[in-house]
Amino acid sequence: MTRPLQITFKNLQPSPEVEEWIREEAFKLETFYNRIMACRVAVEAPHRHHKKGLRYHVRIDLRLPGSELVIKREPTLGARLRQLGEAEVTKHWEADATRKDLRFAIQHAFKAAARRVEEYARRQNGRVKAHASPLEGVVTRLDPEKGFGFLVTPEGREVYFHRNSVLNRGFGRLKMGTHVAFAEEPGDEGPQASTVRIRARSRAPVADISAI
Repeated sequence: MTRPLQITFKNLQPSPEVEEWIREEAFKLETFYNRIMACRVAVEAPHRHHKKGLRYHVRIDLRLPGSELVIKREPTLGARLRQLGEAEVTKHWEADATRKDLRFAIQHAFKAAARRVEEYARRQNGRVKAHASPLEGVVTRLDPEKGFGFLVTPEGREVYFHRNSVLNRGFGRLKMGTHVAFAEEPGDEGPQASTVRIRARSRAPVADISAI
């Protein structure tokens, strides 16, 4: 996975093997939507482990353009055993049963995350297709250190954008007054640009940025 991935453990020792499981599952998410901005995964084990009550808590936080998805899963051992079937119950309680159940919990959480990401991608594709032509704007504010900026449309509307929304890794080439074409989507704090493409020049007059 090329996006920032943060993994934390609670009540169990960090494990390179478990971290690799998580990285593999996180990488698969990008097959559904390749603009995931950040992924945080927390794995927690209860303080006490009993065979009939064993469970792992897995929480996945995904930051996407204009949205954040939170997936919480607490698959119980009972669900695991029902999937295995009666013939496999004895095998499950071999020495590595705890390890198997932890991997199942991670896979179960990421399957739920994949469904959410796929649904989000379908909605985004629908919004982009709804525009007959890309919108235009001019960059009016930039924060290179934090990786975001604002642009203004010909109507004078201000629109936020993140560095990951600029196509072809073009954020570093942006300057005040740069003309761009973009697609718009609703964000948590107002409209934001989901894709930003640098233009050589604007096709339409844009609001005077000196007055902003």
